[in-house]
Amino acid sequence: MRNFIIKRLFQSVIVLIGVIVISFVITRVVPSNPALQWVGSRATAEQIAAAEAELGLDKPLPTQLVIYFDDLLHGNLGYSLKSHRSVTEEILENAPATVELVLLGTVLAIVLGLALGVATASHKNHWQDHIGRFFAVGTVSLPTFWTAMLLQLLFFSTLKLLPIGGRLSMQLQLLNKVPAVTGFMLIDTLIAGNFEAFGDAFMHLILPCVTLALYPIGTVARMTRSSLLEILNEDYIKAAQSYGIKRSIILWKYAIKNSLGSIVTIVALSVGYTLVNTFLVESIFNWPGLGSYISDAVMNMDYPAIMGVTIFSAVAYVILNTIADIVLALDPRVRV
Repeated sequence: MRNFIIKRLFQSVIVLIGVIVISFVITRVVPSNPALQWVGSRATAEQIAAAEAELGLDKPLPTQLVIYFDDLLHGNLGYSLKSHRSVTEEILENAPATVELVLLGTVLAIVLGLALGVATASHKNHWQDHIGRFFAVGTVSLPTFWTAMLLQLLFFSTLKLLPIGGRLSMQLQLLNKVPAVTGFMLIDTLIAGNFEAFGDAFMHLILPCVTLALYPIGTVARMTRSSLLEILNEDYIKAAQSYGIKRSIILWKYAIKNSLGSIVTIVALSVGYTLVNTFLVESIFNWPGLGSYISDAVMNMDYPAIMGVTIFSAVAYVILNTIADIVLALDPRVRV
């Protein structure tokens, strides 16, 4: 097991290095002038040359890459061409809003996905199964941007039940500002004892969380159903049924436990997909997280910021998959 973990960690490092190298080369070969963005459009030739020297753009590409890796080892992702601020600091400022959204969306997806998968598997070929499969296929088929706008139209414009976007109402932001302690709005409002802001923040979270969770719900539900149906046909399950053991005990104590390997894998992949998908969702719901940050970076060709978010996403995705592989390896059947 120790050797397996070391091997997976080594493979993860190789993947990250590959992502960094490819992203770095792409940002350098795309036609642009980072030095001009750094000093402004009215800069003189001398100022642009000085900016190139300051940013290290006057050095050969391999040398620039080595310098970038050295900065990464010291936690330095460079400086934004637009704001001249540290990209590391800007990511740390924007990441909590995105992580809060992803975590809640993931929890919602896991709970509803598992429940739907178990319900469809335990009622195979009944009306519950047909409805559940239709819903699961629908959630993975609908485009995220269309779903987001449909939810806004229904719950904001028509029913007027939920806010259309943002993280907090403008009135609360102006009159009763919540101090940023952790960056997670729900936690910060509780720390401040501001229950009105907590309720408002929760209401703002509902639509983007549901939008993010729909695809993973369908994916988890389908994988759970498939795994359970396979296990429910095993001989030891049939033997347990012949002994008169209750179906609920067989389902929850034996079947689900033995299907957790594949479920954990698909959950890890779904969380990674949710993290990347949140960038589009944040833009639609005006959510002040990494999605809005990367959108501005792309519009301004701010390559250090784009690289920073790319590395952040890659690290999160690799960590999730590594954890899933290690959890899966705890199953003796997999190790054999």
